[in-house]
Amino acid sequence: MATFIDTPILPPQPSEPRALRVLVVAGSQRRHNSCPGLDSKARALMQRMAAALPPAWQIDTEDLGNQHGRPKIQPCNACVSSSMALCVYPCNCYGPRSTTQPDLMWDLDLYGRLASADAWAFIGPTNWYGPTTNFKLMFDRLVCASGGNPRPDLIDKKDTLKAQALERSPQWRQLTRNHLEGRTAAFFTYCDGGGEEIGEDGRPTLVHRKEWFDPAQEPYRSEREAYQGLVWQCRYAGIEVPDALWANTTFGEGKPYADDQADDMIQEPQSLADFDVWVSRFVDHVTGKGAVSVKADVAAAKSTTNV
Repeated sequence: MATFIDTPILPPQPSEPRALRVLVVAGSQRRHNSCPGLDSKARALMQRMAAALPPAWQIDTEDLGNQHGRPKIQPCNACVSSSMALCVYPCNCYGPRSTTQPDLMWDLDLYGRLASADAWAFIGPTNWYGPTTNFKLMFDRLVCASGGNPRPDLIDKKDTLKAQALERSPQWRQLTRNHLEGRTAAFFTYCDGGGEEIGEDGRPTLVHRKEWFDPAQEPYRSEREAYQGLVWQCRYAGIEVPDALWANTTFGEGKPYADDQADDMIQEPQSLADFDVWVSRFVDHVTGKGAVSVKADVAAAKSTTNV
């Protein structure tokens, strides 16, 4: 039987005055140095947003797009389904600079950068009614932020039976917490409405037998709901996602995909205006809210001794 010693978690201390820190992430798969040979709208919008943010802020940007030879975000192994205490924060299923399982979450220090920021902005396309693969992988790996175990030493890194015993112990109630509580997250997604592939009947022109489905029954009342899984994951983890910071627009509706590239966005001022309004709301909200206390979680997220 495992024995655990009570180790109280000290509450976060008030933040000292400092510049606001923001992380802006582009989540499209597309990159100039990968198969498409063209950069994504998400990357262009990320740069547009970074240029529009207050100069006094500390702005961090990252593009998750695929590149040849670049590590990918490794999948979540669903440790929490065996025991919440087996799900370590930050995730220790993988580690930095691995030659056998290289992981972009660790190699880009995304755990530390997310923890260091007061607010995050996520920009990406809607792919078949859902977020991009890269965004989904990243948020799957962030399940550890919601109640994850900050003390892998108590479970010999990854011992399932010890983790289950810890989860049943009184000490677990002191250890488990939402590690990124209080940050702000904003989401902006865009789509092309099916490009030129949708006919006047609202159905794809390539579909010959159309009588068996009704396009009015498509899943979402608004395209922004394609990211609803990510939004609600944040909300249940104590990360604030105000409705005003969850938005969407459409680029290139009715156009061939070849004519709906990042360079073509300038021809769609209303869609760019939708994005700029979202950025303005982000600035207003983050400014009004101010800095959050991040010290304890930054130390945990930057630690590599858990791996």
